[in-house]
Amino acid sequence: MNQEEKQQIWTKSFISISLSNLFIFIAFYGLLTSLPIYVVDELHRSKLDAGLIVTIFLLSAIIVRPFSGKLLEDYGKKRMLMISLIFFTLCSFLYLWVEQYSLLLALRFFQGMWFSIATTATGSIAADLIPLKRRGEGLGYFVMSTNLAVVFGPLIALSLIQVTSFSTLFLVLALLISVGLLITATSKINEVGSTATKAKKRIQLSDLLDQKALPIAIIGSLVALSYSSVLSFLSIYAQELNLLDAASFFFVVFAVVMLVARPFSGRLFDTKGPHFIIYPALVLFLIGLFLLSITESSFMLLLSGAFIGLGYGTVVPSLQTLAVQATDRHRSGHATATFFTFFDSGLALGSYVLGIVATHLGYSTLYFITSAFMIVVIVCYKLVLNRKETTSIPLTESKPSL
Repeated sequence: MNQEEKQQIWTKSFISISLSNLFIFIAFYGLLTSLPIYVVDELHRSKLDAGLIVTIFLLSAIIVRPFSGKLLEDYGKKRMLMISLIFFTLCSFLYLWVEQYSLLLALRFFQGMWFSIATTATGSIAADLIPLKRRGEGLGYFVMSTNLAVVFGPLIALSLIQVTSFSTLFLVLALLISVGLLITATSKINEVGSTATKAKKRIQLSDLLDQKALPIAIIGSLVALSYSSVLSFLSIYAQELNLLDAASFFFVVFAVVMLVARPFSGRLFDTKGPHFIIYPALVLFLIGLFLLSITESSFMLLLSGAFIGLGYGTVVPSLQTLAVQATDRHRSGHATATFFTFFDSGLALGSYVLGIVATHLGYSTLYFITSAFMIVVIVCYKLVLNRKETTSIPLTESKPSL
């Protein structure tokens, strides 16, 4: 393998894993956006119950996530990705028949377990496939599959529920994740390093969390807490403002600005360092949340989407890259699991706590509070992570195993 091939990002394996990740998150974000409306309008439950339907999914992901890194290490990343995708797909079809709130909670909890393993596997495989010196750029491109899903998932969901039934929506999302399963099953995804080591009899703390990635993961959880207000309540907020049509395009604007900025931000991360990118991104995210709090028109809603897309869409892949860079390369699965364990925790806590805030103070006040909270996040990043060692990258690179 020559130097040029070693530096290539867009390999067949990388494209396959990115497409698999895209369809997983299209289903995830489609359900995440539509289920709160489904719970309130179709099941006639409270706003707090709508937030709980998001929290219960993330709670199961949080419980399983620390173990997912060890599962990938012991049984193989591709194998665990296939198993988790099969169960995730089956759960997606079950939404067609589950009509009771208690059963819906149980289904969300069970599906969240497999979502946790699947997304840990895709992120870890992608990190393994990217050349070390292009990690910031490469993981930025990979996370674009998630950010594109942020567009297509809510766009499909909010568009369909305005013209057809929720049953049709659930069927469409289940068929889309089936496409992701098919792509994974028919793709040869080369894994780096040992992927089928003998399982250990005793589970150690290092099997569950990577301590080197922990500080970055904590910052990620704080960012996720603020972003949970957008994921969980934007559709209901827009419905109250009679802007549901505009909300369908909120994530389109989100993705457009993210796509324009992604090639530049990824390269700047690698050449200028993470702080050069992360500080401005956090400020832009703050501005977007503040604009959302004072939104009264479609223009303001879409403008806030542009700032949130540019800020949040840049800071998350940057933090994920830092988490992977902070540890040894063969522990990319553990670092990815650690980052998303805390990230999911932030989303889950935010969905529940901010649901209580929204119930008592309203959504406008909710977004003002989350924008102010971003100041705390910026200060925490400066105090905890603004050190030279967070930019260090391991110099050794293992060859992919065929």
